[in-house]
Amino acid sequence: MLVGANIVIVAHGIDIVDVTRVSTMLEKHGQKFIDRCFTQIEQDAANVQSLGMRAERFAARYAAKEAVLKALGTGLAGGIEWIDIGVSREDGPPMVTLQGRAKEIAEKQGITEWRLSLSHAGGMAMASVIGIGGLP
Repeated sequence: MLVGANIVIVAHGIDIVDVTRVSTMLEKHGQKFIDRCFTQIEQDAANVQSLGMRAERFAARYAAKEAVLKALGTGLAGGIEWIDIGVSREDGPPMVTLQGRAKEIAEKQGITEWRLSLSHAGGMAMASVIGIGGLP
């Protein structure tokens, strides 16, 4: 929960992904696509028997990564890689974890934490992220 006047929304990003597109990538490129785009934690979370459910989970995480890239205002430019952005969920809401160049850019922008919402319905997966920072 965010409380107090010393916080500010620094950035917002949103993205929507067609689950069928991700399913096609999984079928066409398999583990190569998975290793390029998803952290081991994300791979473990999507490790289910049903290809449809697996594609849905990967699509939601892919949308989250795209949303973070939009919030950072960079896309995949400047040395950011897909696996620099991680999405995990233990108990409670999903969380964004950054490393490498993505983390450096977020820190320069004053982003100290992320809020993430994921959803999927009707063959689409959606993610919305808010980058939050503190006022000096």
